[in-house]
Amino acid sequence: MLTTLRRAFTSNPSSKLEQEVARKISKTLRNSGSESLQTMPSLLSCLNSQTVQLVLSNHTLTAETCLDFFYFVKKNYQKPDLMAYITMISKLYRSRKPDKLQKSQKFDEMRNLVNCVAVDGDLSVPVTVIASLVEGACNESKCNRDKFMGKFFDILFRVYADNKMFGEALEVFEHMAKKGLHLDERSCLIYLLALRRGGQVDSCLRFFRRMVDLNVEVTVYSLTILLDGLCKRGEVEVGRKLMEEAAAKGVKANVVTYNAFIEGYFKRLDLGGVKEILKLMEKEGVASNVVTYTLLIHGFSNVGKVEEAQRVFDEMLEKRIEADVYVYTSIISCNCRSGKVKRALALFDEMTDKGLIPNAHTYGALIHGVCKAGQMEAAQMLVNEMQSKGIDLNPVIFNTLIDGYCESGMVDEAVRLQFVMEKKGLESDVFAYNSIASGLCKLNRKDEAKGLLFAMVERGVSPNTMSYTTLIDIYCKEGNFAEAKRVFREMEEKGNVPNIITYNALIDGYSKRGNIEEARKLKNELENRGLIPDVYTYTSLIHGECIDGKVDRALKLFNEMPHRGLVPNVVTYTALISGLSKVGKSLEAFKLYDEMKEEGITPDDTVYSLLVGSLHSANV
Repeated sequence: MLTTLRRAFTSNPSSKLEQEVARKISKTLRNSGSESLQTMPSLLSCLNSQTVQLVLSNHTLTAETCLDFFYFVKKNYQKPDLMAYITMISKLYRSRKPDKLQKSQKFDEMRNLVNCVAVDGDLSVPVTVIASLVEGACNESKCNRDKFMGKFFDILFRVYADNKMFGEALEVFEHMAKKGLHLDERSCLIYLLALRRGGQVDSCLRFFRRMVDLNVEVTVYSLTILLDGLCKRGEVEVGRKLMEEAAAKGVKANVVTYNAFIEGYFKRLDLGGVKEILKLMEKEGVASNVVTYTLLIHGFSNVGKVEEAQRVFDEMLEKRIEADVYVYTSIISCNCRSGKVKRALALFDEMTDKGLIPNAHTYGALIHGVCKAGQMEAAQMLVNEMQSKGIDLNPVIFNTLIDGYCESGMVDEAVRLQFVMEKKGLESDVFAYNSIASGLCKLNRKDEAKGLLFAMVERGVSPNTMSYTTLIDIYCKEGNFAEAKRVFREMEEKGNVPNIITYNALIDGYSKRGNIEEARKLKNELENRGLIPDVYTYTSLIHGECIDGKVDRALKLFNEMPHRGLVPNVVTYTALISGLSKVGKSLEAFKLYDEMKEEGITPDDTVYSLLVGSLHSANV
């Protein structure tokens, strides 16, 4: 194939007719441009690839004129072949100041033509074939071979990278290395970035190593692209080693590099690693920027270190680093998560006073905070404000509001909001359905909850663990354990893993219906699965044992709780006091009552009634 193409390019003699046609076309182009060719149909009927080649190779025609002719032919007559593209690119490369084409425009045109070569499957040939044709073009035009080939393949390398044709790009890179052509670090940077964006971190690492082997100049920018990919994948140790190797060769990390490590360590919940990076930055004299502080505030907030996030925010302001909307959104979100809604609102006002414009994420964080606090009126005010500023509600904010209304017992308002959401063309997801179903259950509207979840499935929304758990809980409360178990099996068959809440629903159901044996089996099963019983699990079992009259077993479970780090709540104490009272153990019941008060748990009226009842039982 290579020999055939080389002959076609260099040795295919043109006929006298083709030469004459090419001469006439060239003359017409010089005198009146490509548009006038439209009036010469007989001349154009003789056009073929050889004629086009002769015109493009004509040294008396400028690059601009040839380019017009090239596109004229491409648009109206025939698709140029690979030789035509390479000849045109060569012509552009050799063009000088007399042409109207400026340097940047010339480069853009060359890149556009190379891009056509790269993406057109009909022009696809091995790199060695392209190299042979390019060399032939150099011989034909008498241009500097090495310079043109270096520029051509550099552009081709970049174009392949931009089109995510990574294998082809690497083939070009290796060809350039083999032929001793200049390897531009900026082009390598483009390839690394394309690999990184394509999620090919391993390929990114291999290519970086190849750059080092070939003594291609490596800058902190190339290094950081690779390190960012490694850190996002959790491979911070590999990244640290690479950073040390680069430092030994004089490539020092910058603030962007260190930010990648901070994000990576936070992703692994490794606060010690974050501390190490901050110390290293201080040692190397690299100052934190606004992105560093945003990452720190967001990271500390996610792990519940609210005070630390606030300290970082205060430090940032002390250093006179201007906080942007992203920093404020992070610290507002942090305060909302920890229930400090007043502080979050104050920060929101501070932000707007500085002229910063809140975005959907800022409003979303605040709305989440007020919804969590049950302040649905405030949530609606924020919604009105954001909409008045041209910011529309996104699915996350809709879900936040729906959940907030459901938690506040305003399920009908949540359903109305779901209707509004869908009217805007946004589809309800499993989160929205789960929130409404849970809200309906809390209002004892179980049939509506079941109907909603069934409708969800019919609409093509796949149920998740929470959806199945809600259904299981409903069936257990109805005493329909056969259906509860069927849903439990279906849940596992569909790949949804039961969690502690799922098991608690079953344990509570069996316990309250007097089937304590099944409840005990479920406790053993969940522990065998690696799940840890919580306060709700123990409270349900204690209640079940007491219903079954096994108060000693209930006491044993109660005494087991502290060893598991669990603190009994008012329901736990009430269940056990009830059990003790029913079997006439009034002294133990009163002792538990005193313990309850010592723990700071306030008994309700039920406890008092039980204690009085236990005295009557004892007297009888």
